[in-house]
Amino acid sequence: MAEIKIGCVANLYSRMMHFKTAGDIEVGHTHQFDHLTLLAKGKLKVTVEGNVTEFTAPHMIYIHKDKVHELEALTDETVAYCIHALRDKETNEILDPSMIPAGVSALSCAAPVVQI
Repeated sequence: MAEIKIGCVANLYSRMMHFKTAGDIEVGHTHQFDHLTLLAKGKLKVTVEGNVTEFTAPHMIYIHKDKVHELEALTDETVAYCIHALRDKETNEILDPSMIPAGVSALSCAAPVVQI
């Protein structure tokens, strides 16, 4: 299993996945919007609805909405970042960072990023 760290700046959500050992897996899941996975270090096997592709860093991987996808590290110390625009809970429009008051977490205003 990957070690996870979450970052949030303005209306941008990032989820760093540090796969310490080859064979570590990020379990299959979906998202309601398209996003990028930035493979920063190592190699990943990405399975999307049964179709397998291998990627080597540095690489940007397009993940289509509503597609079940799973990530598996092929090398030790693989690092990848899922990058999402945060969207309004009510309208699903991308949040305007200027509308979020100081002291309020953008995540508290946003729709869920992951669907399991």
